[in-house]
Amino acid sequence: MLERSPTRAIEAEAPGNDLFGRRLLFVALFAATMAGSLAIAALALSPGGFGIVDIALLLLFAVTLPWMVAGFWNAVVGFLIMRFAADPIAAIMPVAARIRGDEPVTASTAILLCIRNELPERMIRNLEPMLAGLDAAGCGARFHLYVLSDTSDAQIAASEEACFAALTTRWRGRVGITYRRRAVNAAYKAGNIREFCERWGSRHEFAVTLDADSFMTADAVLRLVRIIQADPRLGILQGLIVGLPSTSAFARIFQFGMRLGMRSYTIGSAWWQGDCGPYWGHNAVLRLEPFIAHCALPVLSTDGAEDRHILSHDQIEAVLMRAAGYDVRVLPEEDLGWEENPPTLLEFIRRDLRWCQGNMQYWRFLGLAGLKPVSRYQLVLAILMFIGSPAWIGLLVLGTLAVACAETPASFIRADAGLALFVCVMVMWFAPKIASAIDILLHPKLRHGFGGAGLFIINFVIETVYSIVLCPILWFGHTIFLTGLLFGREIGWIGQTRDDHAVPFTLALRNLWPHTLLGCAALGLLAMTQPAAILYALFLAGGPALAIPFAVITARPWLGSLSARIGIGRLPEETERPAALLLLALPAIEAAAPSLQPSAV
Repeated sequence: MLERSPTRAIEAEAPGNDLFGRRLLFVALFAATMAGSLAIAALALSPGGFGIVDIALLLLFAVTLPWMVAGFWNAVVGFLIMRFAADPIAAIMPVAARIRGDEPVTASTAILLCIRNELPERMIRNLEPMLAGLDAAGCGARFHLYVLSDTSDAQIAASEEACFAALTTRWRGRVGITYRRRAVNAAYKAGNIREFCERWGSRHEFAVTLDADSFMTADAVLRLVRIIQADPRLGILQGLIVGLPSTSAFARIFQFGMRLGMRSYTIGSAWWQGDCGPYWGHNAVLRLEPFIAHCALPVLSTDGAEDRHILSHDQIEAVLMRAAGYDVRVLPEEDLGWEENPPTLLEFIRRDLRWCQGNMQYWRFLGLAGLKPVSRYQLVLAILMFIGSPAWIGLLVLGTLAVACAETPASFIRADAGLALFVCVMVMWFAPKIASAIDILLHPKLRHGFGGAGLFIINFVIETVYSIVLCPILWFGHTIFLTGLLFGREIGWIGQTRDDHAVPFTLALRNLWPHTLLGCAALGLLAMTQPAAILYALFLAGGPALAIPFAVITARPWLGSLSARIGIGRLPEETERPAALLLLALPAIEAAAPSLQPSAV
């Protein structure tokens, strides 16, 4: 076993009083914005008195607010840091800014790849550039790759064994590789990693976690390891994750919006959350000793039924690590890791519902002894992210009925306050993306990466419309699923279809007819009673009404290929074409190459 890395004292990143002051400021802004938004909503609903329907609408609106308000202020803080801090990373994580990149890597680090019923050739394609980089840096002996398989398909398992045996042979003497497949997949991914900890964890100081769709460069891995090695208080260091360039139209537009939203939101939240940061389960590095000692997850069960396990394990592990006295931080740099996003709406919904079920399990941990206040906030916000969905649908249904039954819209809602509330909601909803978009447009190099100002603005408009259609579809899906959870319906750890593929109309109809019925019914009722209200209702009802054609069209392979060629959803990796991604021979980068010309910035 390699020797443990020496630890050394480092200066405090943010004095306790300073971090407390940041959190106090955030709480004050959050509370004031919540109160102000509810006051405007109450004023808007005041015509004709304040009755039961008005109270119900106000309560539903209150449930939707926390996620938007938190996102708004995270975005504002993130924007201020991005624009006015000399070094944004140093402003939120000074130890990272002090890492030069030539510090010796002395720790033994395990690289954990967790897989289930995936094509091994795809994962090996993503692994080998990283292994080659570690070897070239002279650090191969300090790392050991563990392929932790939960594959249940016999044919895929046979292919896995053959492919990873060949990989082990190719890298023998340079980077150690161990392949293990579990016969019993207890506790899903968390159980897979826990078994690693029990068998091999004592051999290593750190572990880098990867999902089947993860890609990390050796430089990114070494940067994370050097940072956690330099700070003995760090228990988990999470890297920012962005989407790999895709040839799926659905994924391209989603990833463009994700790149914008994550940037300002993560920087802003890191400023005030500090040592109580997030863990997203992959593309991160863990300190194994406290992780093994403090982050084991309990088994969930109901009245003696078959044992059930936590699906969204990552944030629970983060709050347990913080409760044990170790920092959990996020490093918001965009070259630390990529992931593949679902290529179609139906695949996205499948993944989203697994997260929904997992987050709903968090209520069991809200009263856990020893958790930090910020940790409890994170768990509550994660629950509200999905509880807010039925609240949005409740606003659509109840609001539509109330407007339809009113003599005129003005007898139900004040036009001035209603318009002000609508604008406020739109600004808060899109604030993280707006903040990043402004920063990009003001930064010549960033503008160039996205294909120039003109293309960027076109893509921003496309993504805005896309989000207005997509979000209510997801909200109604969450509502249906959460209703099912009340009656015992659950979803397991299902595999993803990662390759581009068409969605037949019949398949979309079978999965999305309830969404279409809801959207068309709401718009139809307003068309017959209060046509003037349709424009506003489109923001909640338009997406569900268009769910079927949206799913079919955005999955068309020809549309995705065309989008990649003309730059719809263009990501900086398609313009700048980093060498690490060229090794993956991604079709999106190859498709974008002919159109790459020096763009006006």
